[in-house]
Amino acid sequence: MVIIETYKGRSITEHPVEIVERKGTGHPDYMCDSIMEAISVALSSEYLKEFGTILHHNIDKGLLAAGKVHKKFGGGKVLKPMELIIGDRATFFVSGKKIPVVDISIEIAKEWIKKNMRFVDPEKHLKYRSVLAPGSEELTDIFLRKGKVKSSNDTSAAVGYYPLSPTEEVVLELERYLNSKAYKEKYPETGEDIKIMGLRRKDILDLTIAMPLITTYIKSEKEYFERKEIIYREIIRFLDKYERFKKIQVYLNTLDEKGRGLGGVYLSLLGTSAEDADSGQVGRGNRVNGLISVNRPMGTEAAAGKNPVSHVGKIYNILAHKIAMKIYKEIEGIKEVYVLLLSKIGTPIDKPQVANAQILLQKGRKIGEITKVVKDIFEKDFTNIYSFCTELSKGRYHIC
Repeated sequence: MVIIETYKGRSITEHPVEIVERKGTGHPDYMCDSIMEAISVALSSEYLKEFGTILHHNIDKGLLAAGKVHKKFGGGKVLKPMELIIGDRATFFVSGKKIPVVDISIEIAKEWIKKNMRFVDPEKHLKYRSVLAPGSEELTDIFLRKGKVKSSNDTSAAVGYYPLSPTEEVVLELERYLNSKAYKEKYPETGEDIKIMGLRRKDILDLTIAMPLITTYIKSEKEYFERKEIIYREIIRFLDKYERFKKIQVYLNTLDEKGRGLGGVYLSLLGTSAEDADSGQVGRGNRVNGLISVNRPMGTEAAAGKNPVSHVGKIYNILAHKIAMKIYKEIEGIKEVYVLLLSKIGTPIDKPQVANAQILLQKGRKIGEITKVVKDIFEKDFTNIYSFCTELSKGRYHIC
């Protein structure tokens, strides 16, 4: 069932207050999401190579337990390593053939750490514990049924929207810049654990940024505040291009206080607060478009690590944003689009229980003028859902 209707609310840009958050590469929640997704992609590849199809797995339960470090100006040492716990379900045996699920999972986790965290040694600074186990017979049986398009393994709802607001764009692009290769080469003393909270009040944007500086580069409290000022000015320079706001105010590491030594500065030995201050968990980070936007409708499903061919908690979440973007870009006269998708367990994923588009139109446009085109977009995307799931299985869509 496809339902097209006029969105009754105001555009996000007309709200007097807008709040947007992004957790960056080194944030423990982001790390969990991204690592579990990488494991799902690797297992999907292994299943395809060995059996020609993606088998039952959901690597969507993960925990990064914080370790313990000793920090000092100019260095420090790891006292207790972080621990990564990998769950939930996977296929270990098919027709007597064993798949090295645990070995693959741990190896992929180490590869992710090596690629994304400059100061974390995946062999020394992390312990790994797999709690993966075979799935239930009923859910596993989904993958034995005929047809390329699988049945949904859950009754689950998802929502997507487009376009991003100027506030959302700034928060997303700023974090990606601060964690870019070019930025880290220029400012290697900045850690990967970046969190940005954007607060827009009418046309004034406040950005509160938490970003640790690496102990090995900072020899004293004085040097910390000198480097912080340089980094602050670089952030201001980057933000100069955003002209939609009357004023952008930046607050960097606001817990800092001069004269308190190590207690008054935000330092990190490894670049992530998981070293000693904060644990991480799948599903507590960014939504699939990379943001936590409080003013927008949000689903509760964690997409990271879920099966790319049967778990609608991943498939519909990403597809809803994709369809919303298509509707906005292919049809003139639209301000915003919200897409809601609902599955029913046991029903093929190309047949949602409901697909709903809520469209905020520009003045002069009527919903009846675009209903058929919107329905055609839905029909085309669900007809091609097998190809979409194949792309998901190869990690071609960002999930955090």
